[in-house]
Amino acid sequence: MKLLCAAAFSLGLTACASTGVEQYRAETPVLDLKTYLNGTLDAWGMFQGRSGEVKKRFRVVIDARWDGDTGVLDERFTWSDGTTSTRVWTLKLQPDGSFRGRADDVIGEAVGEVAGNALRWRYVLALPVDDKIYHVDFDDWMFLMDDKVMLNRSFMSKWGFRLGEVTLTFVKR
Repeated sequence: MKLLCAAAFSLGLTACASTGVEQYRAETPVLDLKTYLNGTLDAWGMFQGRSGEVKKRFRVVIDARWDGDTGVLDERFTWSDGTTSTRVWTLKLQPDGSFRGRADDVIGEAVGEVAGNALRWRYVLALPVDDKIYHVDFDDWMFLMDDKVMLNRSFMSKWGFRLGEVTLTFVKR
């Protein structure tokens, strides 16, 4: 019985572990975040709930610029219900090659790791729903497809429970 419990516990821990960005180190084209996220980008996306149905669609225009190792991403969202919102990220390249980021609706600091064509970006977002604010974990995976297109798949969770996914396509002008 102890062996069965230990095996179940071990399997549970393995299921909770996520794949690291390092597995993409050999993938091309190589993502240089300061190069790709520079200038104007257009993006289209959708939020899907736990069961997979599309809850909201959106378009975002991003004005991105860098001054040395500090970048600013000014994101302007237009949602399918006609509402608009803005998020301004300040990114900082770290000596180890990772990125740290802040935005007004991000709790604490976002952490980004790049390897090959991939970026893994993790943060906690203060997400307004009706009249409440929920702190939701985001695990973003971005993959550079070519010099113009990057795909993004984000997993949203709270206390380890999956809430939904965001799928996004970036196109550099």
